[in-house]
Amino acid sequence: MGNNDKPQNADEYIAMLRSQVAQNTECGTTYYNLAVALLGKKEYKEAEDALHNAVECTPNLAEAYVLLGGICLKNNDLEGCLKYNKIAVKSRAGFAEGYGNIGFILLQQCTGQDSAADEDRLENAIKNLQKAVVFNPKFVQAFTTLGTAYFMRGLIDEGIAANRKALSIEPDFPIAHNNLAVAYLEKGEFEKSIEHCDKAEKLGFKVLDQLKKELEPHRKN
Repeated sequence: MGNNDKPQNADEYIAMLRSQVAQNTECGTTYYNLAVALLGKKEYKEAEDALHNAVECTPNLAEAYVLLGGICLKNNDLEGCLKYNKIAVKSRAGFAEGYGNIGFILLQQCTGQDSAADEDRLENAIKNLQKAVVFNPKFVQAFTTLGTAYFMRGLIDEGIAANRKALSIEPDFPIAHNNLAVAYLEKGEFEKSIEHCDKAEKLGFKVLDQLKKELEPHRKN
């Protein structure tokens, strides 16, 4: 492919980027773009290598650390994912995605095996998720994850508020509807629970059979 030719497919694009980094081994952005393209083809090891080159060239490239965390998550390495997202938020002030990912991973690490450790993780998850939605007030996923964290803390009304905020941004976000169905059931507000349960299912969310079973006696014939 000539220097002036545009790539016609993913393989040609990857070849072009590899040629560019071979000519300029200090271009962090090109390594990052190469990694994204490789991830699209599920070439994870090559993508990981490109990401390490990217952050070596450009240490403040927060998106690259997030992708490294994503590769760790794919490999069930929660600690690695947490580590890279912590580096991401240190490398760029106000990086909402990194804070949201930290909160998500901390919730995954609440296993019930150590109540004190879980309480500390839950507190830190809430703090990071609160930062995520402050830095990006349109971060729908962070609002629903924050809602889950509040539910885990027993703060049902706060969890409802977070999920309703998510729906104010994206009315058809199915996870928020499912979360509200569970929360309203717990509060005994069955009509609202049924409404959100049905909405979540209509949007393609796999609603738990147990939730539907508990709501069935409260449905109007």
